[in-house]
Amino acid sequence: MTLGRPRIGFLGTGWIGRARLESLHGSGLAEVVALADSNAAALEQAAAIAPAAQRLTSFEALLDFPLDAVVISTPSALHPAQAMRALDRGLAVFCQKPLACDAAQALAVVQRAQAVDRLLRVDLCYRHTAALQRTRELVRSGEIGQVFAAELVFHNAYGPDKSWARDPQLAGGGCLIDLGVHLLDAALFVLGPHAVLEARSQLHAHGAALSLPPTQVEDFATGYVSLEGGKSLSVACSWQSSFGDHARIRAAFYGTQGGASFENVGGSFYDFVCLRHHGARSERLIEGADDWSGRAILSWARELHESAGFRACSDLIEVAQMLDGLYGRGALSAEARVSPPLASGARGLQAAP
Repeated sequence: MTLGRPRIGFLGTGWIGRARLESLHGSGLAEVVALADSNAAALEQAAAIAPAAQRLTSFEALLDFPLDAVVISTPSALHPAQAMRALDRGLAVFCQKPLACDAAQALAVVQRAQAVDRLLRVDLCYRHTAALQRTRELVRSGEIGQVFAAELVFHNAYGPDKSWARDPQLAGGGCLIDLGVHLLDAALFVLGPHAVLEARSQLHAHGAALSLPPTQVEDFATGYVSLEGGKSLSVACSWQSSFGDHARIRAAFYGTQGGASFENVGGSFYDFVCLRHHGARSERLIEGADDWSGRAILSWARELHESAGFRACSDLIEVAQMLDGLYGRGALSAEARVSPPLASGARGLQAAP
């Protein structure tokens, strides 16, 4: 059953919430009817984008408003409880990344969404870029042979300006959970679902090595993930590090008949290319302007228009498992990893059409 134009409420109207609000409101795919934030200045800025929306100052007031779905853009540690409360009210959910700060919580949210039959999506936005989608096509088609390894890099010369992002209790970690989550999701998006066999890392804060699990947020992380089928992922990410540019973002895949990579251009956070590698030679397959940043929420809105019902999203749990391993928090049991209700027909987050 279609919803027509679903009625959407926004929880959290900071810069990322406002960016997604602008994309959704401007698309006409949904009716933004309510905005909730305890920060009056942020709420006022959001209201300038969607002036017809009701302004609210609490999550409770938002939940009492007549809605079909909610967009959550709050500190990371709040996501699981807020998502489950929304789901229990019969609302579909679009949540900022990460869905949760550990795999057990991520599993609980996904299971709740399935139990109440409501759509759950997370703003893992890079999979909606044309360049990463083309990289996926190269790998999935077999053009570069059997892929056995990937290198994942996200270095940011800057860092978050919100105090909660430096609080391990609210953020769940530092650059690894902030930036690395995109890298790990990109790897699964390209490679497809894979069980996580092992994950380990070395984390640093201001140059000092941290013990695992860490009690403070890291600003530099290197790691290794072993997946089923003999595939390995190397991961490196950082905040406020000195690498000579604004950003360095790369997901490179190595196959038995060549390579493929998704890379940013000229230090940009927004411009990406897809490269096909032949030994020492590279061929650019996708480049140029690509307005991708709002596609994840628009894809969710289109799905919601078709049906508010649950779609499989077990990849959210797999990414959370990798993060748990990299943070030294252990992993879910094998039984939880292969839970049939979540695995059957798994499509994960869908790429933008």
